[in-house]
Amino acid sequence: MAAPFTVEFHFDFGSPNAYLAELALPAIEQRAGVKFDYVPVLLGGVYKATGNTSPAESLRGIKNKPEYNALETQRFLRRHNITKFKLNPFFPVNTLTLMRGVVAAEFEGLFEPYFRAAYHHMWVEPKKMDDPQVFREAFLASGLDIDRIIARAQQDDVKKKLIENTNGAVARGTFGSPTFFVGNEIYFGKDSLREVEEEILAQLGTTQRKTA
Repeated sequence: MAAPFTVEFHFDFGSPNAYLAELALPAIEQRAGVKFDYVPVLLGGVYKATGNTSPAESLRGIKNKPEYNALETQRFLRRHNITKFKLNPFFPVNTLTLMRGVVAAEFEGLFEPYFRAAYHHMWVEPKKMDDPQVFREAFLASGLDIDRIIARAQQDDVKKKLIENTNGAVARGTFGSPTFFVGNEIYFGKDSLREVEEEILAQLGTTQRKTA
Protein backbone atom coordinates (compact mmCIF):
# COMPACT_ATOMS: atom_id res chain seq x y z
CA MET A 1 0.00 0.00 0.00
CA ALA A 2 1.43 3.38 -0.95
CA ALA A 3 0.67 6.11 1.55
CA PRO A 4 -0.88 9.27 0.06
CA PHE A 5 1.37 11.29 2.37
CA THR A 6 5.07 11.36 3.15
CA VAL A 7 6.53 9.56 6.15
CA GLU A 8 9.98 10.93 6.93
CA PHE A 9 12.91 10.02 9.18
CA HIS A 10 15.30 12.95 9.69
CA PHE A 11 18.67 11.75 10.94
CA ASP A 12 22.26 12.59 11.74
CA PHE A 13 24.78 9.78 12.25
CA GLY A 14 25.99 11.52 15.40
CA SER A 15 22.78 10.79 17.26
CA PRO A 16 22.71 7.39 19.00
CA ASN A 17 18.96 7.74 19.43
CA ALA A 18 18.53 8.16 15.67
CA TYR A 19 20.52 4.96 15.15
CA LEU A 20 18.36 3.06 17.62
CA ALA A 21 15.13 4.48 16.22
CA GLU A 22 16.07 3.50 12.67
CA LEU A 23 16.44 -0.13 13.71
CA ALA A 24 12.76 -0.12 14.69
CA LEU A 25 11.49 1.42 11.45
CA PRO A 26 11.34 -1.74 9.28
CA ALA A 27 8.79 -3.31 11.63
CA ILE A 28 6.62 -0.20 11.45
CA GLU A 29 6.91 -0.16 7.66
CA GLN A 30 5.83 -3.79 7.49
CA ARG A 31 2.89 -3.38 9.84
CA ALA A 32 1.63 -0.13 8.32
CA GLY A 33 2.51 -0.75 4.67
CA VAL A 34 4.51 2.46 4.24
CA LYS A 35 8.10 3.42 3.46
CA PHE A 36 9.99 6.09 5.36
CA ASP A 37 11.86 8.71 3.38
CA TYR A 38 15.33 9.04 4.94
CA VAL A 39 16.33 12.72 5.13
CA PRO A 40 19.90 13.59 6.21
CA VAL A 41 20.24 16.78 8.24
CA LEU A 42 23.25 18.31 9.96
CA LEU A 43 22.53 18.18 13.68
CA GLY A 44 25.13 20.82 14.45
CA GLY A 45 23.30 23.16 12.07
CA VAL A 46 19.97 22.31 13.69
CA TYR A 47 21.37 23.04 17.15
CA LYS A 48 22.86 26.34 16.00
CA ALA A 49 19.62 27.46 14.37
CA THR A 50 17.46 26.53 17.36
CA GLY A 51 19.76 27.22 20.30
CA ASN A 52 19.58 23.59 21.33
CA THR A 53 22.39 21.44 22.75
CA SER A 54 23.17 17.72 22.68
CA PRO A 55 21.88 15.48 25.48
CA ALA A 56 25.48 14.84 26.52
CA GLU A 57 25.75 18.53 27.33
CA SER A 58 22.24 19.16 28.62
CA LEU A 59 22.34 16.18 31.02
CA ARG A 60 25.74 17.01 32.45
CA GLY A 61 25.64 17.85 36.15
CA ILE A 62 21.97 16.92 36.66
CA LYS A 63 21.41 14.44 39.46
CA ASN A 64 19.64 11.19 38.42
CA LYS A 65 18.69 12.30 34.88
CA PRO A 66 21.70 10.76 33.06
CA GLU A 67 21.11 7.51 34.92
CA TYR A 68 17.46 7.50 33.93
CA ASN A 69 18.42 8.23 30.34
CA ALA A 70 20.68 5.16 30.38
CA LEU A 71 17.87 3.07 31.89
CA GLU A 72 15.47 4.25 29.20
CA THR A 73 17.98 3.26 26.52
CA GLN A 74 18.30 -0.24 27.97
CA ARG A 75 14.53 -0.62 27.98
CA PHE A 76 14.41 0.43 24.33
CA LEU A 77 17.10 -2.09 23.42
CA ARG A 78 15.16 -4.90 25.10
CA ARG A 79 11.82 -3.86 23.62
CA HIS A 80 13.17 -3.92 20.07
CA ASN A 81 15.63 -6.81 20.53
CA ILE A 82 18.60 -4.64 19.61
CA THR A 83 21.90 -6.35 20.34
CA LYS A 84 24.36 -4.40 18.17
CA PHE A 85 24.92 -1.10 19.92
CA LYS A 86 27.89 0.39 21.73
CA LEU A 87 28.34 3.90 23.01
CA ASN A 88 30.96 5.70 20.94
CA PRO A 89 33.89 6.56 23.24
CA PHE A 90 34.72 9.55 21.01
CA PHE A 91 31.22 11.06 21.33
CA PRO A 92 30.38 13.72 20.36
CA VAL A 93 31.71 13.31 16.83
CA ASN A 94 31.68 16.15 14.30
CA THR A 95 29.46 14.71 11.56
CA LEU A 96 29.86 17.27 8.78
CA THR A 97 31.95 14.93 6.61
CA LEU A 98 29.71 11.95 7.38
CA MET A 99 26.55 13.85 6.48
CA ARG A 100 27.94 15.38 3.30
CA GLY A 101 29.08 11.87 2.48
CA VAL A 102 25.61 10.37 2.76
CA VAL A 103 24.18 13.07 0.48
CA ALA A 104 26.97 12.38 -2.01
CA ALA A 105 26.35 8.64 -1.72
CA GLU A 106 22.66 9.16 -2.44
CA PHE A 107 23.52 11.20 -5.54
CA GLU A 108 25.82 8.38 -6.65
CA GLY A 109 23.28 5.62 -6.04
CA LEU A 110 25.19 4.31 -3.00
CA PHE A 111 22.93 5.49 -0.18
CA GLU A 112 22.13 2.12 1.39
CA PRO A 113 25.68 0.69 1.69
CA TYR A 114 27.05 4.04 2.87
CA PHE A 115 24.23 4.49 5.38
CA ARG A 116 24.71 1.02 6.87
CA ALA A 117 28.49 1.37 7.01
CA ALA A 118 28.32 4.80 8.64
CA TYR A 119 26.03 3.59 11.41
CA HIS A 120 28.15 0.45 11.87
CA HIS A 121 31.31 2.47 12.41
CA MET A 122 29.55 4.95 14.69
CA TRP A 123 27.50 2.68 16.96
CA VAL A 124 28.33 -1.01 16.38
CA GLU A 125 32.13 -0.90 16.15
CA PRO A 126 32.49 2.75 17.12
CA LYS A 127 35.37 4.83 15.85
CA LYS A 128 36.45 8.46 15.74
CA MET A 129 34.71 9.12 12.45
CA ASP A 130 35.65 12.80 12.30
CA ASP A 131 39.29 11.78 11.84
CA PRO A 132 39.85 11.79 8.04
CA GLN A 133 42.14 8.74 8.05
CA VAL A 134 39.86 6.73 10.34
CA PHE A 135 36.88 7.76 8.22
CA ARG A 136 38.50 6.59 4.98
CA GLU A 137 39.83 3.32 6.37
CA ALA A 138 36.48 2.46 7.96
CA PHE A 139 34.56 2.82 4.71
CA LEU A 140 37.25 1.00 2.74
CA ALA A 141 36.92 -1.88 5.20
CA SER A 142 33.18 -1.90 4.44
CA GLY A 143 33.89 -2.27 0.73
CA LEU A 144 32.85 1.20 -0.43
CA ASP A 145 34.55 3.30 -3.08
CA ILE A 146 34.94 5.99 -0.46
CA ASP A 147 37.39 8.11 -2.46
CA ARG A 148 34.68 8.56 -5.08
CA ILE A 149 32.22 9.61 -2.39
CA ILE A 150 34.71 11.94 -0.71
CA ALA A 151 35.34 13.69 -4.02
CA ARG A 152 31.62 13.95 -4.74
CA ALA A 153 30.97 15.36 -1.27
CA GLN A 154 33.11 18.39 -2.11
CA GLN A 155 30.76 19.46 -4.89
CA ASP A 156 28.54 22.49 -4.32
CA ASP A 157 25.29 20.66 -5.06
CA VAL A 158 25.98 18.20 -2.23
CA LYS A 159 26.76 20.96 0.25
CA LYS A 160 23.69 22.90 -0.88
CA LYS A 161 21.41 19.88 -0.50
CA LEU A 162 22.52 19.24 3.09
CA ILE A 163 22.00 22.90 3.97
CA GLU A 164 18.56 22.89 2.35
CA ASN A 165 17.56 19.73 4.21
CA THR A 166 18.72 21.19 7.51
CA ASN A 167 17.13 24.59 7.08
CA GLY A 168 13.94 23.06 5.76
CA ALA A 169 13.69 20.73 8.74
CA VAL A 170 14.15 23.61 11.19
CA ALA A 171 11.50 25.63 9.36
CA ARG A 172 9.09 22.73 9.87
CA GLY A 173 9.78 22.51 13.60
CA THR A 174 12.85 20.29 13.98
CA PHE A 175 15.15 20.92 16.96
CA GLY A 176 17.03 17.60 17.22
CA SER A 177 17.45 14.06 15.91
CA PRO A 178 15.68 11.80 15.33
CA THR A 179 12.67 13.70 14.06
CA PHE A 180 9.78 12.12 12.20
CA PHE A 181 7.11 13.63 10.00
CA VAL A 182 3.87 11.88 9.18
CA GLY A 183 2.42 14.21 6.60
CA ASN A 184 2.63 17.54 8.42
CA GLU A 185 2.63 16.02 11.91
CA ILE A 186 6.00 16.21 13.68
CA TYR A 187 7.32 13.77 16.29
CA PHE A 188 10.65 13.86 18.11
CA GLY A 189 12.74 11.12 19.66
CA LYS A 190 12.96 7.35 19.55
CA ASP A 191 10.32 7.07 22.24
CA SER A 192 7.71 8.68 20.00
CA LEU A 193 7.70 5.72 17.58
CA ARG A 194 4.44 4.35 18.97
CA GLU A 195 2.75 7.70 18.30
CA VAL A 196 4.37 7.83 14.85
CA GLU A 197 2.85 4.47 13.96
CA GLU A 198 -0.53 5.44 15.37
CA GLU A 199 -0.53 8.62 13.29
CA ILE A 200 0.40 6.70 10.14
CA LEU A 201 -2.50 4.33 10.68
CA ALA A 202 -4.86 7.20 11.47
CA GLN A 203 -3.93 9.10 8.31
CA LEU A 204 -4.22 5.93 6.24
CA GLY A 205 -7.63 5.28 7.73
CA THR A 206 -8.80 8.82 6.98
CA THR A 207 -7.65 8.52 3.38
CA GLN A 208 -9.35 5.15 2.94
CA ARG A 209 -12.63 6.51 4.30
CA LYS A 210 -12.47 9.44 1.92
CA THR A 211 -11.94 7.16 -1.09
CA ALA A 212 -14.47 4.49 -0.07
